Amino acid sequence: MQQESLIEYGSKRVIITLTAIVCALLEIVDTTIVNVALNDMKGNLGATTSEVGWVVTAYAIGNVIIIPLTSWLSMQFGRRNYFAASIILFTICSFLCGNATTINELIIFRFLQGVGGGALLVTSQTIITESYPPEKRSMAQAIYGMGVIVGPTLGPPLGGYIVDNFTWPYIFYINIPLGVIAALLTLQFVRSPKYGTKSSIRDIDWLGIGLLAVFVGSLQYVLEKGQDDDWFNSSTIVVFIILAILGGFFFIWREWTAKNPVVQLRVLKNSNLRVGTVLSFIMGFGLYGSTFIIPLYTQATLGWTATQAGMLMVPAALMTAFMMPVIAQLLQRGIPQQFLVATGMLIFFFFCYWGYKIITPDTSKDDFFWMLMMRGIGMGLLFIPITSLALSKLKGKQIGEGAAFTGMMRQLGGSFGIAAITTFMARKTMQHRSDLVTNLDITDPMVQNRVNAMQHSFMAKGIPSNIALQDAYKALDGAVTKQAMVLSYMDVFLYIGVMFLICIPFVMLVKGNMKKKGEKLDLSNAH
Repeated sequence: MQQESLIEYGSKRVIITLTAIVCALLEIVDTTIVNVALNDMKGNLGATTSEVGWVVTAYAIGNVIIIPLTSWLSMQFGRRNYFAASIILFTICSFLCGNATTINELIIFRFLQGVGGGALLVTSQTIITESYPPEKRSMAQAIYGMGVIVGPTLGPPLGGYIVDNFTWPYIFYINIPLGVIAALLTLQFVRSPKYGTKSSIRDIDWLGIGLLAVFVGSLQYVLEKGQDDDWFNSSTIVVFIILAILGGFFFIWREWTAKNPVVQLRVLKNSNLRVGTVLSFIMGFGLYGSTFIIPLYTQATLGWTATQAGMLMVPAALMTAFMMPVIAQLLQRGIPQQFLVATGMLIFFFFCYWGYKIITPDTSKDDFFWMLMMRGIGMGLLFIPITSLALSKLKGKQIGEGAAFTGMMRQLGGSFGIAAITTFMARKTMQHRSDLVTNLDITDPMVQNRVNAMQHSFMAKGIPSNIALQDAYKALDGAVTKQAMVLSYMDVFLYIGVMFLICIPFVMLVKGNMKKKGEKLDLSNAH
């Protein structure tokens, strides 16, 4: 019954909901907004490409370390105090990131910003969920979902606009006014639940905290840097893989045996939450993977600007936002979650297959529109049913613990997705290039005509005949490389689509069994 006491009504609930959404958006937008500014940072701070990559990696590591701890930290300090402190930390670090004068300063402040930001994501979800009565929880998840799905899409166009019209520090400074307002509203309106008791300093599971940091920090490092450092050929990557495995093993052992565990793994005994965390991982793979690959393709292959690439994704994000309340209404009318998730996965498969069919070295902007609209519908069908299923049987403090697991798995799914896609594309591009070169016969009259035509085109610009011939061969080589990259993008779309297609029967099977165990599943959560 403690949970009921946190339900809010009227304008107070509206203010709390808006505050939580703004905080979730701040956190997620900052995950992707820096991507388009890395070149400017590199030049301005005198950093190498490898060093500036840490601006993204440090934030992600801070995120995944803190997310599983949010429920415990909320209990220790009170949710309102912890949430407000996280907003303040995020806001101060945003200012410090913008003022950084060296790359090392920026990386440290980005890590701390990630620590503050990770708490915003999960705590926002818990606050929104507990502010609504059980029969309106699906609508609450829809409102929260708008921020989570739209956020990664808003980052690149917003970052591109700021970098094109101002300077890179402003991508951090825009957080400051929103952070200050959110902190004040949190202190005024958010309430803390009375769950359990605080741990004394002596009882705190310091070993569990340390093992968690080693486990997820090492894992995130491997996923972010593995491809750049050539995986097992790098001794650093091997060391971090071993640390991640050992850290994970001992962390799980510690949390099962500790008297006051810092992360309550026992909440995973709930079958709905177990399935929800797995589906959150798969959804993160598709959400962040597709958000990563489409701008990459349009910029690297089609030559678009960062702003153009980012704007391409906006209509699909708006479609997802439009779909959220519609899906929530379907859930409230008793449509089983497994049907909606299976439909979302099927639509996501068609989106991927469509991408596989239309990608060429010169695909037009119009060709993407309806394909991305399909992605928007698919993401809407996935997010709320998965989240509402995962949290449907949880009560009280378990809601926060469950939200932490689904949030972490969604983030890790995105990291795994981007790491897998980057590695897969690097290998596939080399393979396709090798195949294309093998089939390219320089004595073939068609090939010779193409080279001659390019040579004469260069000569018409005043380039001497021998240099023009070299330039023609270079241009042909560039065309082969570009075609190899396009083929690797096609493979990525196809394989992601197949992965979602394979999951459909398992979704129907597993969730169907759980529904038999408790016929009230869909009604209790999806009123």
